[in-house]
Amino acid sequence: MANIWNYKTPGVPDECFFVDENVPGPTKEEVRVLTISKSRLNEGDVVIDVGCGTGGLTVEAAIQVGIHGKVYALDADVAAVNLTQRNVEKFGIKDTVVVKLGKAPEGLADFPVADAVLVGGTANLREILRVVQNKLKQNGRVVVNAILLETATTAVDELRNLGFRNIDVTNVSVSKGRQVESGTMMLARNPISIVSALKSLGGM
Repeated sequence: MANIWNYKTPGVPDECFFVDENVPGPTKEEVRVLTISKSRLNEGDVVIDVGCGTGGLTVEAAIQVGIHGKVYALDADVAAVNLTQRNVEKFGIKDTVVVKLGKAPEGLADFPVADAVLVGGTANLREILRVVQNKLKQNGRVVVNAILLETATTAVDELRNLGFRNIDVTNVSVSKGRQVESGTMMLARNPISIVSALKSLGGM
């Protein structure tokens, strides 16, 4: 791995990533920390990042799974795929990551079964989660990041329908300090709901 981030600890600073005004992200540092925590990753794991965007979570997951693991990143936007690839190369993890252009859930077809799947909030979330169920190993984990409250509600409902267990919902509200002449001003970021769950032993 390159010398940009010499830690196993998640939480790469936002400013370390290449960004593009036409591509959302990266997922904010504190949200990435919690998302990776909810993923329960180990060295050598296989991870799928659905809707990789800037590639922030792709990079964080790759750092966790190490050189013996694999991260498969998917996005329907060419600019996002190119940007994720740039960030993967910047962090020196291109041997660990496969970046693919494609729309979910169809684009997941060629990916192997995974220990964890990370999903960004999307309009066809139910269909994606149904495919994700079959892409997860037994006791694999899915983590959905949702900006909209409705997306989080849909995730919880569909995960219940699919028989996932240990469904957890965490709402994250983060404020970051900015130095101004008179002191430190706290600026609020948009709240994010993180929905995580474990694939049931009785699942497909």
